[in-house]
Amino acid sequence: MIDHAEIRHRVAALRLLLTKEELDGFIIPRSDMHQGEEVPDSEERLAYISGFTGSAGEAIVTKDTAALFVDGRYTLQADQQTPVDTFDHQSLVDNPLTVWLKSNVKKGQKIGFDPWLHTKSQVDAFRKVCRSRQAELMAVDQNLVDLVWDDRPASVSTPIFVHPLEYAGEPSEAKISSVAQKVKENDADLAVISLPDSIAWLLNIRASDLRSTAVPLSFVIISRGGDLTWFIDGERLSDEVRDHLPDTVSVLGPDQLQSTLVELGGRWQLDASSAPSQLFRLANDNSCDVVVAPDPVIAMKATKNRVELEGMRAAHIRDGAAVCRFVEWLSEEGTDRATSNNPITELEAIEKFLGLRREVEGFHSTSFDTICGSGDNGAIVHYRANEASNRAVQDGELVLVDSGGQYLDGTTDITRVIAIGDPSKAMKRHYTLVLKGHLALHAAVFPKGTSGQEIDCLARQYLWQEGLDYDHGTGHGVGAFLNVHEGPARIAKARGALVPLEPGMVLSNEPGFYKAGEYGIRIENLEIVVPRSDLNQDGRELYGFETLTFAPYEPKLIDTELLTTAETEAINLYHREVWEKVSPSLDETTKTWLAEQTKPLN
Repeated sequence: MIDHAEIRHRVAALRLLLTKEELDGFIIPRSDMHQGEEVPDSEERLAYISGFTGSAGEAIVTKDTAALFVDGRYTLQADQQTPVDTFDHQSLVDNPLTVWLKSNVKKGQKIGFDPWLHTKSQVDAFRKVCRSRQAELMAVDQNLVDLVWDDRPASVSTPIFVHPLEYAGEPSEAKISSVAQKVKENDADLAVISLPDSIAWLLNIRASDLRSTAVPLSFVIISRGGDLTWFIDGERLSDEVRDHLPDTVSVLGPDQLQSTLVELGGRWQLDASSAPSQLFRLANDNSCDVVVAPDPVIAMKATKNRVELEGMRAAHIRDGAAVCRFVEWLSEEGTDRATSNNPITELEAIEKFLGLRREVEGFHSTSFDTICGSGDNGAIVHYRANEASNRAVQDGELVLVDSGGQYLDGTTDITRVIAIGDPSKAMKRHYTLVLKGHLALHAAVFPKGTSGQEIDCLARQYLWQEGLDYDHGTGHGVGAFLNVHEGPARIAKARGALVPLEPGMVLSNEPGFYKAGEYGIRIENLEIVVPRSDLNQDGRELYGFETLTFAPYEPKLIDTELLTTAETEAINLYHREVWEKVSPSLDETTKTWLAEQTKPLN
């Protein structure tokens, strides 16, 4: 964790620069020019200036004030990491930056922003508010945070490798042809693809530019005729990768993107929610028409093909064996050592889990930084253990572990809660309420066209009945050896979760409950949206879920008196599947443990 005094020093340096640049404020998002959730260390400007390391947030620094905006997942984390005497903490949902600007920006002020780090939609919202206050929103040529960041890490450049057809399931030529057809249908001459996972999927390639997402950071231009230009350092491409690329693909350096676009001219298809606003400025400055349309790859990528789904299933079974080995270790040794002079710590548990996953066939990396929160740290929704926060696992506590792996054939994401010693009655009740919602969502059957917003309440209903809730979505899309958080579909009560769920999509099912200062509970499996033709009675297309994740729930935390007969049977059925799929890969000790964990509930 960055020392608070150092944060104050950095903010002071930025304010001096505001005066020099004749600006009254500067907006700092947690993003890079590709608008991904994960960014390389060289792009962590929000963390540098504020100390906040969460995956979502933004800040503004003015000459006399500063504000940090985070969502409900990160409220406690922001309080710990960012000095409240320097940054006023605000809700990213209830009081976003646009609302803050309306209340705080004064007539005649100039607010700066980096046009590469914001989408057109974001900039339009900021500009509308500034104009209403008779203030000016100004794009800057060089990011102000970069100018005060003396020890900024070097940019990342890792080798690119082929993602073969045995895992991808569809050749790049076919994918490019489908995208080109979408560009043509939108009456555009070309489309700019800026999302790294879209490019990795489109070209059937991967890299390690991000710690937990196997993508290269780059841009692509694809014409309506199917010609594709990939803007990436050519030295990163081996002969194997070049031979793999279709003949219609050419390679140019990253610094040639803007000049190439200007040279091509015509009508550009840009995604207002993902493309950097700089590209819209470039089009306007060069009198090029813009067709605003979603990234054409996103929807194609979200509905996995047969090969991708087979790979996801296989990866989850292998990963499930690693999860079982880890949970057994943490349950047994964690309890034994909890009252000793050498208890297990969160960081030790994270390292143990990583070691077990590295032994799994096809492992590439974690799919995100493992969350391991013991005791009150578990109540911090997206907690990240570090040397300063690292807690010992103690008797009578819960340990929440949210983790995942990137494998050559799939991406996993699972959350389990482990009880160390004997849990309290309240712990069991809250866990069981969360489990009931988790089971209800898995059992859902819904007609074609149903969105995640319409079924989100199924996971919350039992918590709601007791006046409880959780401040995060219930489910997010997951890629196939790509982003662990993937659009466009999700399950949430937020108004943005309106994309219909379609067969082949993979989403998480992860309700939770967080008792501040005591413990956190979250139960997460990944699910495939599948047709339910067996229930088709009157011609309606019905869908449901197939579970991908196989690891036992925590029997010590299940209050069977709160379960219906159907729920008990569902748990028993799931545990039988866990045993059948995972036990063949376990040693005798872990197999004995799993047999106990999965024995039928009475």
